[in-house]
Amino acid sequence: MVGQRKWNRRLAVLVFLSPALLGLLAFQLLPMVSSVVISFSDWDLLTKWTHIRFIGWDNYANIFKDEKSYTSIKNVFYFLIGYMPAITILGTLFAVLLNRNIRGIKLYRAAVFVPVITSWVAVSIVWRWLLNGQSGLVNYLLSRVGIDGPIWLQDDHWALIAIIAVTLWKDIGFVSIILLAGLQDISEDYYEAADLDGASAWSKLWRITVPMLSPTLFFVITISLINSFQLFDQVLIMTNGGPAGATSTIVEQVYKNAFQFNKMGFAAAQSWVLFVIIFTVTMIVQRLQRRWVVYDR
Repeated sequence: MVGQRKWNRRLAVLVFLSPALLGLLAFQLLPMVSSVVISFSDWDLLTKWTHIRFIGWDNYANIFKDEKSYTSIKNVFYFLIGYMPAITILGTLFAVLLNRNIRGIKLYRAAVFVPVITSWVAVSIVWRWLLNGQSGLVNYLLSRVGIDGPIWLQDDHWALIAIIAVTLWKDIGFVSIILLAGLQDISEDYYEAADLDGASAWSKLWRITVPMLSPTLFFVITISLINSFQLFDQVLIMTNGGPAGATSTIVEQVYKNAFQFNKMGFAAAQSWVLFVIIFTVTMIVQRLQRRWVVYDR
């Protein structure tokens, strides 16, 4: 009887979980397996599954031979170099400012977070106008102080910088709110003890705030890294990967190869290369966090 009740309980659990499991199987696991199969084939999306031609590792080998694909990978790492330090430092600075007990602070917090909930499509269209080299508001304001602004999105030296700046503007609210939560979780007892010892503001920042905030910083860095590798919306709308591939990214190349050039096999291979890159970088960050992240137990 006891064994029968256990099986009945397991059957009931399986019945209740089956809708979620079927959804997981149909919309995640099967597409993932299919993309692996497609990545080893030459398929144009228009022919039937029965006409897929398997070509082995050719798609993966061609990723680093294809100039556009190689450039897109390189551009993502250039983006990371400019974006990651800036979002970490600025996010922390904004979090400290938003943590102050001043009048109207809730309004300021809401204002900082508004870009986060705004559609990337709408944001990109607006910034494409603002950064217009001839009639954009940014260059107009620069001209008022005697600066001749560049043609931002049409200049291969400035286009990626513009993408970084716009992404920072949109993401800063998310990062600062997460870090603000981390700041408010730090016990005031640490600061009171430091005041009794006569610690300076700088010492409290580096000896208390930064170490106690490190778990939240680790989370923010990990999420920002993963999102950066998936850079797509603003690039497609603002520059379409141009000029001359200066802002081309991996996801943008996957989209174009799959749905514009009908090279589904090559696009699937690029997707899995992107997965391997994200997984590797995330594991490296995970290992390094043991050296600098402090957990308050």
